[in-house]
Formats: sequence, C-alpha cells, structure tokens
Amino acid sequence: MYPPLKHQAEEKSKEFDQLTYHVTQEHGTERPFTGQYNMHHEQGSYKCVCCGSVLFDDKGKFESGCGWPSFDRAQNNKAIAYRVDNSHNMQRVEILCAQCGSHLGHVFEDGPTETGQRYCVNSVSLDFEPAN
Repeated sequence: MYPPLKHQAEEKSKEFDQLTYHVTQEHGTERPFTGQYNMHHEQGSYKCVCCGSVLFDDKGKFESGCGWPSFDRAQNNKAIAYRVDNSHNMQRVEILCAQCGSHLGHVFEDGPTETGQRYCVNSVSLDFEPAN
C-alpha cells in the first residue's frame, strides 16, 4: 500500500487541532506569517508531524519573505512526493510527505540558491528536532 505510513498518519491526525488536520489531511494552508517555524533559526531537522519522517534540515532553510518556512532542498530525494495542483485557478506543484502522503505545501522554481527551488511549507505540518 502506498504511501506506506498513510494509516499511521490518519490515526495520528485524529488527535490534531482543527488547523493541523485541515492542512495535513485536507490540503489546506495556514495563514502567512503565523507559523512557528517561519522565522525559526535553530539547527536540526524538520519532520513530518504525522509520521515523523525527516523532510528538511536547517542547512536548506532560508528566509524567503513569503510568510511560510522555506527550504531549497529536501533532506533526501525520497522524502517528498510531488503532485500537480490545479486548485485556485493556478497550476502549482504540491509537496507531500512521501511516507504518509500528508500535505506539506508547494514547491516553486524561484529559490535563491543553486537548486532554484523554494519549498514553501506549512509550519503545522512539521515537527522540529534540535541537533545534538
């Protein structure tokens, strides 16, 4: 069954507040400049709030000014799944946790580093684990 941890994410999401559930399970979005990780600068890893998979780390995080945490790359090329999103009269690329399918945000081709990528992620879809 794909994604392999979908059932785990669905069970855990029953405990979430309304916003976290809406973002991760219903492909919603938190308001810009409100998320706890937007201006977050600690060293460590950002994990999926639903299944705990490592998605991003502090080395790829940058301030984009868009109002959501932004990263220029995933932790590895198996962390993120991609899907075309034609909602809101736009064509974007939705990013999901590859392990459980939970919605994270979108990726854009306007990043400032050599990757050219800006992963725009909802804070409520992330947990942070500080570096040891």
